[in-house]
Amino acid sequence: MTATKEEVIAFMKSEFPQSKCVVEAVGNGGATVSHHVGQEELRPGGTVSGPVLMSVADVALYVAILGKIGIVPLAVTTSLNINFLRKPSANERIIAECSLIKVGRTLVVGEVSLYSEGMSDLVAHAVGTYSIPPYTSERSENIKTINSLKA
Repeated sequence: MTATKEEVIAFMKSEFPQSKCVVEAVGNGGATVSHHVGQEELRPGGTVSGPVLMSVADVALYVAILGKIGIVPLAVTTSLNINFLRKPSANERIIAECSLIKVGRTLVVGEVSLYSEGMSDLVAHAVGTYSIPPYTSERSENIKTINSLKA
């Protein structure tokens, strides 16, 4: 089962209303999200803080997974490794492009390339693993709930 961009957006708005990430694209084993950088997210020197970049990478991975396997709220991060490559622009959105590498029954591995909008060079690269809970009737009910949000 997969989830459409609209289904993922509805789920994210419902379950993560505090997230500043915007779902730009979902499908084909990947996702793109963007994040407008606020002044409160800058560290000394005018660079985007590491936790913000990690958060955007994690959201991109989660969105790609939901797009691939459907709305599974209890899919959780088990590992997230990030390499900070260059200073991101404080004045541009962060763009995260995720590609799923392996989708298994219980684990999903993906990589995320992070850019400052308008730049071709990576500002960071992340690799993460998510644990997928076993299929249950509760998971089936969650899917029905998400479908009702679209109506």
